Amino acid sequence: MAEQRPDPDQLLARIQEQEAQAKRGRLKIFFGASAGVGKTYAMLAAAHAAKLQNIDVLTGVIETHGRAETQALIAGLESLPLKQVVDKQRTFTEFDLDAALARHPGLILIDELAHSNAVGCRHPKRWQDVEELLSAGIDVWSTMNVQHLESLNDIVGGITGIRVWETVPDHVFDTADEVVIVDLPPDDLLQRLKEGKVYLAQQAERAVQNFFRKGNLIALRELALRRTADRVDSDMLQYRQSSAVKPVWSTRDSLLACIGPDEQAQKTVRSTARLAAQLNVPWHAVFVETPALQRLPEAKRRRVLATLKLAQDMGAQISTLSGQNVADALVKYARQHNLSKVVLGRDEQPRRRFWRQRLADRIGVLGADLDVIQVSLPAGRPATEPASSHDESPIPWSAYLWSVALCAATTLIALPLAGLLEQANIVMLFLLAVVAVAVRFGRGPAVLAAFVSVAAFDFFFVSPRFSFAFADAQYLVTFIVMLVVALVIGQMTAGLTYQARVAQRREDRMRALYEMSRLLSAALLTEQIAEIASRFLSAEFGARSALLVADDHNKLLAPMVTGDAPHVDTAIAQWSYDKTEPAGYGTDTLPSSSTLYLPLSAPMRVRGVLAVQPRDTTRLVVPEQRRLLDTCASLLAISLERIHYINVAQDTTLQMESERLRNSLLSAISHDLRTPLSVMVGLAEALQLTQPPLTGDAAEIATAVGESAMRMNTLVNNLLDMARLESGKVVLNCQWQPVEDVVGSALRAVQPILGARHVDVVLDNDVPPVRIDAVLIERILINLLENAIKYTPPDTAIRLGARVTPETLELWVADNGPGLPPGQEEAIFSKFMRGKKESAIPGVGLGLAICRAIALAHGGTIVGSTDPNGGACFTLRLPREEPPLEPFTQQPEEDAP
Repeated sequence: MAEQRPDPDQLLARIQEQEAQAKRGRLKIFFGASAGVGKTYAMLAAAHAAKLQNIDVLTGVIETHGRAETQALIAGLESLPLKQVVDKQRTFTEFDLDAALARHPGLILIDELAHSNAVGCRHPKRWQDVEELLSAGIDVWSTMNVQHLESLNDIVGGITGIRVWETVPDHVFDTADEVVIVDLPPDDLLQRLKEGKVYLAQQAERAVQNFFRKGNLIALRELALRRTADRVDSDMLQYRQSSAVKPVWSTRDSLLACIGPDEQAQKTVRSTARLAAQLNVPWHAVFVETPALQRLPEAKRRRVLATLKLAQDMGAQISTLSGQNVADALVKYARQHNLSKVVLGRDEQPRRRFWRQRLADRIGVLGADLDVIQVSLPAGRPATEPASSHDESPIPWSAYLWSVALCAATTLIALPLAGLLEQANIVMLFLLAVVAVAVRFGRGPAVLAAFVSVAAFDFFFVSPRFSFAFADAQYLVTFIVMLVVALVIGQMTAGLTYQARVAQRREDRMRALYEMSRLLSAALLTEQIAEIASRFLSAEFGARSALLVADDHNKLLAPMVTGDAPHVDTAIAQWSYDKTEPAGYGTDTLPSSSTLYLPLSAPMRVRGVLAVQPRDTTRLVVPEQRRLLDTCASLLAISLERIHYINVAQDTTLQMESERLRNSLLSAISHDLRTPLSVMVGLAEALQLTQPPLTGDAAEIATAVGESAMRMNTLVNNLLDMARLESGKVVLNCQWQPVEDVVGSALRAVQPILGARHVDVVLDNDVPPVRIDAVLIERILINLLENAIKYTPPDTAIRLGARVTPETLELWVADNGPGLPPGQEEAIFSKFMRGKKESAIPGVGLGLAICRAIALAHGGTIVGSTDPNGGACFTLRLPREEPPLEPFTQQPEEDAP
């Protein structure tokens, strides 16, 4: 029963994961092969059942596509209003994330998980909205099709000939708490399509000819079922690990190939790969490094690494195990990963040692729940058995000399004690010497020490002394037992010493990795990350390194180097960044390079490239070391992304505070200046009305004072209006107004500054009334006309017009002047942005910003452009509504009786 207990570390990690999961909402995905199988219908039906269980259900966004039966299921469920988003002069309805967070229901339904949000929403993808809802503790139900999975996008495109651009990362699907497969046979789906239950008649006919062909539907159905089966298999494996289940559950065929240090191992790998391809199942390849193999010569160690690399290239998940016994390690690994079939190389040689079983037989005894498949191999040593001792790297002769010397020293120490100690205690001293030799020098010297100790005990301490003869036959049993015990203790001590060294190395690596992650979590600058990475790679790999960070244009910046600089080829590094694949040494891309380039892939994007140039290149091809290096690269990528978003947050906060301070100053200044300016305007008008009237220079001065006061008053009004618009305190007084009246009022307002200019008015004959705040829209036209007057020569023509489109009413002001500054068509609508930074033209750059604010308040847009024939054109687009039949007639009041 004790063996069934789970590992304490795994149990603790599981508990921590469950605690974190308890704070998040649960994601349930209704998954189907294609549109029309009934995912939304199934989700709504399940929502009604959940509502009967007193669950607070809210529909966030449901796409019915005109299906009456789906529309009928929405009734009875609370719906969240959609929000309006304007993108490229078009208005879209999107899911309102902020309203959902504020409402905080127990369960929210969000259809079409792969949907791309319109520009202007908080997140570009709907699945990112779902992630934020889950983080807030809200349960989410959603739907998606198999073609929207990122990893299957290319496969689906190859089958159907249609590329799907809206995708969901696989980790969202894999980490969902529940996936419900909604399946429908292809014939039934095609029948629904013909009956108009999926698309309208014209769309359905086009869909049958393209995407909804029967062959496509069968292939998509298989992909959906297989992908769901993969996820269920992953859930089952996770349950086995958390519950410490040892026997293999043969729910799905899977293969484990065991490879050895000889050339025949490659045939085992290729045979396993072919078998996995025929069965269409995953497979693993492992190499078990026992104490007998810890001294493999360099040539065989490289052969093992090459075999593991071959297996990885052929699609295997590779691993290097360590243990005292190959069979024990294989059975344990197979049970941990639920691998039901073990593939070995068959031993064709006759059994030369009766006490030693073949590896296949030992696995059969230890793992009765495993199937053992043996692959025929060429004549020679089997690829899965440990190499014999003569294949190991020779132990230095000095180790054997030290072994003999230690036995001699033990003998010298024991000789004076021969009369004081029993012979059994003297035997203990020699056994202690064997243990010391095994710990210090390994297995071979320990065997020699065992024989030398028996011989020394017989020669110096057994009567007759100083000869190898013995008087009592019982000493023969003593010698045999002493030799056997010494050999066993020496073997066990050498093996445990090896295991301790392996564990110590792993602990050192984990400690270094933990220290690196701790330092990275406190880093605030990219240079600090480069320095931390350099120290870690130098200590763990003896390598020189450089960090190349990408800019906003996906170009790598100059390498950041701390200490010795490696050789960095920026072209290879840029290729690795663009392709998101390793390059350089140990890879299939430019393997002749002495530097390895690893892309730093963070959750959102690739942040840069890590260049590593080891002094000992063999350290990078060891699988365990390579996994450590990949983990290091992942930590660096996450740290770079964290610093990026810290900088974004700081810039955003600074910008918000700057805007808040600027708006406060605008409001304060405008209010403080308005009263004295009004007095100045009144005094200037009073001077012009004094009796007798002013003449000469005095009249000109009074006129100039009045004009300057009026310009200053206009500027202060702009400041005040901008502050009110930014604060959101403006309440629109929208009424139905004729466009001609608004245009006429604007022209009368700018008449004093027009001078000799003439404004051509071009209004379509069918311009309908529009529901607007006439004062504010008039303000837009005045600002646009003043802008044209300021920035064009005096003889330039100005045009003002209105036209109607099916969805909008457009008002435009154009001129024949120099046009807008190149590249500044959008920037000129920012506050305090002027067409010319240094200019004698009065103004502070608020006119167009006010126009943009007023347009947005009306749900419209305003854009500026330069006409190819010369001149600037500003276009205001307002949403068009159907006016009432008699908006301007007023019924006469009836006389009182």
